[in-house]
Amino acid sequence: MEISQRSRPVAAGVAASHPDTAAAGLRVLRAGGSAADAAVAAVLATCVAETVYTGLGGGGFATYFDAASGEVTCLDFFVAVPGTDGDRMPGPMVSVDVFFGGMPQEYEIGGASVAVPGVPAGCGEVHRRWGRLPWESLVAPAYELATTGARLPAAHAVTLKACAPALVYGDGAAIYQPNGRLLTGGDTLFHPGLAAALEALAAQGPELFYTGAYAALMVDTVRAAGGALGPHDLASYRVLETPVDHATLGAYKIRARHDLNRTVDTIAALPSGVASLPRPERAVALAAALRDRGRQKIGDTTNVSVVDTDGNACVITTTMGLGAGVWLPGLGINLNSMLGEGELITTDLAPGRRMSSNMCPLVVIDAEGDLAVAAGSAGASRIRTALVDTLLGVLIDGLDTTTALARPRFHVVDDTIHAEPGYPTGELEALAEAGWRIQNWPTLDHYFGGVTAVATGGPAGDPRRGGVGLSL
Repeated sequence: MEISQRSRPVAAGVAASHPDTAAAGLRVLRAGGSAADAAVAAVLATCVAETVYTGLGGGGFATYFDAASGEVTCLDFFVAVPGTDGDRMPGPMVSVDVFFGGMPQEYEIGGASVAVPGVPAGCGEVHRRWGRLPWESLVAPAYELATTGARLPAAHAVTLKACAPALVYGDGAAIYQPNGRLLTGGDTLFHPGLAAALEALAAQGPELFYTGAYAALMVDTVRAAGGALGPHDLASYRVLETPVDHATLGAYKIRARHDLNRTVDTIAALPSGVASLPRPERAVALAAALRDRGRQKIGDTTNVSVVDTDGNACVITTTMGLGAGVWLPGLGINLNSMLGEGELITTDLAPGRRMSSNMCPLVVIDAEGDLAVAAGSAGASRIRTALVDTLLGVLIDGLDTTTALARPRFHVVDDTIHAEPGYPTGELEALAEAGWRIQNWPTLDHYFGGVTAVATGGPAGDPRRGGVGLSL
């Protein structure tokens, strides 16, 4: 199938991994907010409704497409390595086993796993650059949600069960396992004190967490738990603008940051005639491009994608790892555990340095310079797999966004193809003939990522993460 030279316009909408998150973004769009305003409101709502994946104590990345100029900007507000104060060495971390795909995965949490958070600063910078509504109005939906709590989707409950050893550690037990029973789908997830924290954030801005009262509280809390976070680490934290990677897929241009898993490079490495390859041959070529050397961490991450009526797009992906189990007293905020994420520990880490990540919020631009897709994904090393499959589905196979996200995927680890049920038999046979070992999974699973996208085929969220898409 030939890729069309021009896509139809992308209608304004929001895609997220929770109904309340998407509703927060849509509310801001309806109030006249920009894509950036709505994305920030949705991200703040994730810090209430999606805390099994993310929170104010985490970090992330944003990609923004300006429709008038065609310019794409990537911002890095991921976590930084603490220790620039130089007055404290971290203590030992706490090891926990998380069972994922039937196999134990070892993680480390506790105070020593806490890196400098970036979510508040990132939200503030996105709003400063591209927002047009008052900051307080962007915090309002999350604040209101925090006063009541949010329904835990069944898909999030699956993640909670897998990640329970970390999430119910310490003060998390009262939130995720009240009265000794782990929350299940349909239960209310409520964080005592979080509404007060969001009220203060609305009034004082993101500086509250870096030079304000919450900065001192964060330092004292992390250090009491054995971490090295210091006041200079927080006061010196800055959102960074990063280079934009480029690739083409037929007539389309893909733009995103350079992530640890090289998503854009992978797209560039696909055969130039991938659009005309029979599906079995395409599967073999794709598997070769996606070969992943053994990294399979679970990836507690979430994404929001927004397009406004002017055609601007803002895609933001955030995470807190599994969560350190170190909570700001009385505020319902869990801090990140990124220094305990083994696959992100590189040899060049030093105090003040930004950590690496697989997160890759992206935009796709058509031959006329208009937006075709705004998308991002959760899923650690499967982020790349999920995004590439989504782009192939929407741009090459001509699927609507909902169908593209819901169809079965495969992921490559070493010489093994991990395939969801329903993946086409002919393609799996071609992969087996090419020498790949096939591992069939029993159900669609959050292991295979969690894409949210707004595209020519509408807004949609990944069913593996309870995602939804809402049109303006």
